[in-house]
Formats: sequence, structure tokens, C-alpha cells
Amino acid sequence: MKTTVPPENSAILPPLALALVNQPRATLQELATAIGISKATLYRFCPTRDLLVKRLLDQSLRTLDDALEEALIDEGPVLEALKRLNAKHLEHREFTLFLTYYWNEVDKPVEETAAWEPKVDAFFLRGQQEGVFRIDFSAATLTELWLGTLIALIDGERRGRIPRAALAQLAEQALLHGVTRKD
Repeated sequence: MKTTVPPENSAILPPLALALVNQPRATLQELATAIGISKATLYRFCPTRDLLVKRLLDQSLRTLDDALEEALIDEGPVLEALKRLNAKHLEHREFTLFLTYYWNEVDKPVEETAAWEPKVDAFFLRGQQEGVFRIDFSAATLTELWLGTLIALIDGERRGRIPRAALAQLAEQALLHGVTRKD
């Protein structure tokens, strides 16, 4: 059963997700302080830390599924679809990071929660069939390379190593051209 977050409280979820990534052992009081709300407000929203993690997991999965749908990766030129895919996931970077750090706490089998994988695999397969992506890697490998690159860049930005403004371009360039020097 998914926990629906009332719209008036949904704005606190991204900062809470990031606060839990930054302070994984934080109490609810420390989390409230980290995002600039009162302890009472956070307790009314979510009375226990376990429930908060569950809500954030549910919201993260739902949000990233929606982002995948909104990216319209089955439509238009593959490279334009890749830009949309990156942009939609970067819009929700806090939830991407939260899932990366808390994935082992998802209470469903991985197959159920990773329903996006076949869709992204199909996108990369389409790109291979259209001659855009290399064919010596499987579509599943390209999916993992895309996701790994995106997660690493988002986490690097969170830690202050990469400027936020450069993330979309870096993700695209790293995936499409790697790190070899172009002369």
C-alpha cells in the first residue's frame, strides 16, 4: 500500500530526502532543524523515523516513475529523448539520491520496484537500432551506465565537487563520449 502525501506537505519531502542522505542517523528533531521546520510540524507530518523513510521511499519511487513517463523516451529523436530523460531525473535529484542510499529498505522485491528498467532498456535498444548508441554493449549495460553516471554526478554535486548548472551537460557528454580527450 502506497502512502499518499497531502499536497500541502509534499514540498518538505525533497529536503527531507536530502537531509536523510546527508545525515543518515539523524533524529526527527535533527531532520526538522536541517530543513528549517519545527519538530512539531515534522511529528504531525510523520510521527516516526521509520514511517518517514517509508513515505520517502514510496514518494521517490512514484516520482521517478512519473519522471520517466514525462520524459517521453519513446517519442522523437533518441538524443532529444536522452536530454529529456536526464532533465526529468535531475529535477528530482533528491529522490534519486534517497533511493540510492535507502534502496535496501524497500519492502517489495526489486523486480516490482524496478519496473522502469525494461522501459529504459527498450529506449537504449531503440537507440542502438537507430544507430545512435554503440551495439557492443547490451541495452541493459547502457541503462546501468546511464544510471550510474547520473547518480555519481548528482552525488558529486551534493558533496560540492560538481556545479549544479553543469549536471545535465556532464551526464549527456559522459555517457555519449566517455572521458577520452577529443583533439
